[in-house]
Amino acid sequence: MSKSTAVARVLTNRDDYGNVTITLNRPEVHNAFDPEMVRTLTATLADIAADDSIRAVVIAGAGKSFCAGADISHMRQSATFTKAQNYKAATESARMFHALYTLNKPTIAAVHGAVRGGGCGIVAACDIAIATRTATFRLSEVKIGVVPAMISPYVIGAIGERQARRYMLSGEEFDCAEAWRIGLVHDLVEEEYLATCVGEMLGQLYSSGPKAVHAIKQLIPKSAHSPIGPGIIDETSKVIADIRATPEAQEGLTAFLEKRKPSWTEPPKAKKAAAKSKTKR
Repeated sequence: MSKSTAVARVLTNRDDYGNVTITLNRPEVHNAFDPEMVRTLTATLADIAADDSIRAVVIAGAGKSFCAGADISHMRQSATFTKAQNYKAATESARMFHALYTLNKPTIAAVHGAVRGGGCGIVAACDIAIATRTATFRLSEVKIGVVPAMISPYVIGAIGERQARRYMLSGEEFDCAEAWRIGLVHDLVEEEYLATCVGEMLGQLYSSGPKAVHAIKQLIPKSAHSPIGPGIIDETSKVIADIRATPEAQEGLTAFLEKRKPSWTEPPKAKKAAAKSKTKR
């Protein structure tokens, strides 16, 4: 992945600390996603998942809006598709949301402007969501006679069944304060401070053990959907037993006892400089 790459309808930018910002880049249609954007975003997430040097991912939207969800023009065309063609297109979108939700790096949604339909799904599929105070949200599918099927696991996971019943059925717009109240977003900031707040969160994630972050992302859905009993007790015991023996955990524990920062918090440039210094010696 290059430092700043434009691939069709998705832009990617990587900073010196291994954080990647993915920007949905169809501002003329409020970043509504069509099949090309879906495929590009899915491929981008696959590349990121395979790159161990990437530490975190930010999802943002170009222009006035974060994301308007599925492209209405394309949805109208789907009336002429066969059932198999519609199923294929829906499956591609469903896999995109799943790829984001299960990505082995922490993800942050940097939310501004209008967030509609599938845009709410992207927000819900990210680990952390930070929104501006002017952002508005709407699970609007029902207003055009369709359903928020593919995003439903992630939205319901974020806001709960009770709130989902209201907002999926009514399709009403709600503001950032309500999005925060029901759990769709974590933090609210003034628009001019969005980048700063996202940067501060990236700093928090950078100080966390990369492999521990991945393990936690796998652990949360297991613990959340398992009855509290022998099965989950055994599973969680195995997780911590395995993690404690890893080099990363041993480095973290040693750093804590020695009152220093663990090695994974050292900027990549500093590591390269240290490596060159050792080579010269």
